[in-house]
Amino acid sequence: MKVGLLIVDMQESIVRKKMDQTSIDHACEYINHVANVLRSNDHTVVHVQDVEGMEEAASDEYRIIPEVDVNEKDLTVTKEASNAFWQTDLEQVLKSHGIELVVISGFAAEECVLFTYNGAMERGFRPVMLQSGILSTHPEAVTSTYRDRNVISYPVVDYLIH
Repeated sequence: MKVGLLIVDMQESIVRKKMDQTSIDHACEYINHVANVLRSNDHTVVHVQDVEGMEEAASDEYRIIPEVDVNEKDLTVTKEASNAFWQTDLEQVLKSHGIELVVISGFAAEECVLFTYNGAMERGFRPVMLQSGILSTHPEAVTSTYRDRNVISYPVVDYLIH
């Protein structure tokens, strides 16, 4: 089974101003580990970048934060809605790579991460949330997201692809 990791909205203008460094570092540790495991086993890593309003801001504000490892093999999809599948080519990108299981990580648990999870499910993918890999300014949103959705831990990702 091919696995894809979606890293949602981990951008300077979105995360940096809203989250403390400890939370960012903690989530990125898990995101980077899973991304590296997937890359080294020919699976897919996709950075989802929100570009809504980008024409009015400096482009460096929309870049991925340096705490997230980016590899030249990674893919990028831009979006203007909370659901990364809405009016984007994300579904086609994942299908063209044979992705069935979609591991979702990033910011924010109660908005873009959750809506992207739902979008993946609606399109026939098997979505799971990366345990310790999602962020929110509302801690209770992370807790409820994990409680009410399928969750995967990084050791299980290792196990699945080996």
